[in-house]
Amino acid sequence: MDIDALHTARTVAPFDTSRLDTLMEQAGIDVLVATSKHNIQYLLGGYRFIFFSAMDAIGHSRYLPVVIYEKGRADNAAYVANRMEGGEHQNRPFWTPAFYPQSWGTLDAAARAVEHLTKIGKREARIGIEPSFLPVDVYRVFCDRLDGATFVDATGMLERMRAVKAPEELEKLRTASERITDAMTTTIAWAREGTTKTEIIERLRREETNRGLQFEYCLLTLGSSHNRAASDQAWREGEVLSIDSGGNYKGYIGDLCRMGVLGDPDTELEDLLSEVETVQQAAFSKIRAGAAGGDMIAHAESVLKASKVAAFTDFFAHGMGLITHEAPFLVTNHPVTYEGVDAARPLEAGMVLSVETTMLHPSRGFIKLEDTLAVTADGYEMFGERGRGWNLGAAA
Repeated sequence: MDIDALHTARTVAPFDTSRLDTLMEQAGIDVLVATSKHNIQYLLGGYRFIFFSAMDAIGHSRYLPVVIYEKGRADNAAYVANRMEGGEHQNRPFWTPAFYPQSWGTLDAAARAVEHLTKIGKREARIGIEPSFLPVDVYRVFCDRLDGATFVDATGMLERMRAVKAPEELEKLRTASERITDAMTTTIAWAREGTTKTEIIERLRREETNRGLQFEYCLLTLGSSHNRAASDQAWREGEVLSIDSGGNYKGYIGDLCRMGVLGDPDTELEDLLSEVETVQQAAFSKIRAGAAGGDMIAHAESVLKASKVAAFTDFFAHGMGLITHEAPFLVTNHPVTYEGVDAARPLEAGMVLSVETTMLHPSRGFIKLEDTLAVTADGYEMFGERGRGWNLGAAA
C-alpha cells in the first residue's frame, strides 16, 4: 500500500518549522531522519502508535517509525510507518505530505526512507540522525545506499527544539503533574499499618490509570530503609513513606515525590522536611526567564551546604517534557550521565524543570520533595503543588 500523496489538502506542521530550519542550519543538517519515539511523537504533533507503545519487538525485528524533514521544504516531509498505521491515518491524517505505511521491521523501514531521500534529491546530503535510537542494521543500510551522504548527530539539535514548550504542551505537563499528585496523596491516605510496598505500588498504578495516566514507575521507601524497589516490606506505625512516581499523559511526563507518615509526624520529622523545603525554596527563588540555570543550582547548593543535614542530603534539577531528563541540561553527570551544557545559558519562558532535594537520613529514612515548575517571564508556575507536607496514612 503506497500512500505517497494521500492528502487531498496539505496540512500544516504541528511545530515551528522556521525554528527547526534555523536549528538545522546551525547544526549543519540538510535533512532530518528522526527515529526515536519521543521525537517522532513531537514531530507528528503528539501521535504515538498504541500497538507498539509498550514493546517495540515484533518477529525477528522491531517497530521503527521514521520522520523525514528537509530543511526549508516541509512539503517534502514523510512519515514511514508500520502497515497497521494506515487506519490511524484514515481517522486522523498525519500532516506529512508523504506517508508510507509499509514496514514491519527495521530493514523495510530503512529501504523506504532511502527511497524517499532519493526521490527528494537528498542521497548525498548532510543527514541528521539520532545515533542512540538508530539500529545498527538501519545505519548499515544508510551507509551502503546513501554512499555520498554525510551523517550528523541531530540529538542536541532536537533537544534544543523541544526545550521550550508550547502552551498545549505545558497544559499536558500540568495535567500529568496534578493527576500524579492526586494519585499519590490518595494512595498514602489509603495505606495503613501492614500494607506492603508491593501493594502500595499496585494501588498507585490503579489510581494513576483511573485518572487517565499511563503508569510508568513508582520508587517507594518505608521506614529507615533507602531501598526504593518493590518488596514485601510493610508500613509500620511512626514510619515515613516516600513515593516518587512518573506518569504519562498524552506522551508528557509528570514526575514528583511526596512524603507520608503513619501516625502524626513528630518534631524531628517536621524539622527534617522543613530543611528539604528550605533548599527547594532557595532553588525556586532563582527561577525566571533570563536567569542562568546554573545560578539556580549554585544558590540551592549553597543553602544546602549551610544546612545541618548537608552530609546526607543532595540537590539537583533537570529539564523534563516528553522524557524525564531533557533540555535544559543544568548539571554534569549528576545523577544521569550527560553534560550540563545549559548551565550558563539563560532559562527561557516555557522551559519545564524538575527540582529535587533528597535526604538519606541515617535513622528516619528517605525524605524527599520533587516538584515540577514551568519557567515564566517573571518567575515560575508550579504544577501539582498539593501534598508537599506530611501526608497521613490511614488510621488502624
